[in-house]
Amino acid sequence: MHRVSRTSSRRAGLAALSTVLLIANLAVASCRDTPIDPTSIRIATGSPTAVYYAFGQSLAAILNRELPDVRASVVITAASAENVQLVGSGGAELGFTQADVLPASTAGSPTVDAVARVYDDQLHLVTTSGGPVRAVADLRGRRVSVGAAGSGTEITATRLLEVARLGGDDVRRERLGLDDSVAALRSGRIDAFFFSGGLPVRGIEELADASAIRIVDLSEWTEPLRSRYGQVYVSRDIPRSVYGVDAVTTVADPNYLIVRADLPEPLVRDVTRLLMERRAELAAAHPAAGRMSPRSAIVTAPLTLHPGAASWYRATKP
Repeated sequence: MHRVSRTSSRRAGLAALSTVLLIANLAVASCRDTPIDPTSIRIATGSPTAVYYAFGQSLAAILNRELPDVRASVVITAASAENVQLVGSGGAELGFTQADVLPASTAGSPTVDAVARVYDDQLHLVTTSGGPVRAVADLRGRRVSVGAAGSGTEITATRLLEVARLGGDDVRRERLGLDDSVAALRSGRIDAFFFSGGLPVRGIEELADASAIRIVDLSEWTEPLRSRYGQVYVSRDIPRSVYGVDAVTTVADPNYLIVRADLPEPLVRDVTRLLMERRAELAAAHPAAGRMSPRSAIVTAPLTLHPGAASWYRATKP
């Protein structure tokens, strides 16, 4: 009887041990199978018919395909100024902005870093081909869209009007985005509109295909803008081949891809790598993206490069 009791106890102990091991194994397996929440990357862009949106959509697709733990998406915004605010406040992780939207010094806004200088925006002043607006001076007293509130267009256009001595009520200003500006010009509600974007701007391209338009030459205003607001502005051509209208020279302004400064360095390094390595794919979404290069991408004053971006550029020695 005693021997039977000891054997039974051993069997019971082994059964209990087996049960404990089984539960432990199931717990480990359960932990392994628990999905890790993906990292959200929201990309602040602009109008659906402008360059930031096309660029951002393509970049989001690349990040989703190449980085399995990332879920990237685009956010439609009024563009540059709103994008800087969103990225700086944590409402987005990446965003596009014109350089002239940024403060001359970023000492007071350390929450935003640069990933790359991506391309240059050209300021378009668009009107009807038979209309009276042939120069900036002709805008006096007329109805003009200076861009959406919170856009880089509004900042650049407002500065240009100031140096052209058309401040205050000299121009009847509307604050419309690209799509609304195009519609307002078509219907005659405005006489002209400004828009700053990389070539070609799809909304302007579609307008030129459907209507006879004129793009006003702005070359004389580059130096006054540089003298008053800094060296960020340069002159660039808009060739006839872009919109099928007379070639002009206009004011251009660099664009940056910006990032929240607190994003992990490895993640930003991967974003930078894919931004540069997938330039051909990005250019298929919009030609402006194809103008990037590692050598030009690192010129991002007044912003500093995010440490993750800087480490990738150092490794590739652009």
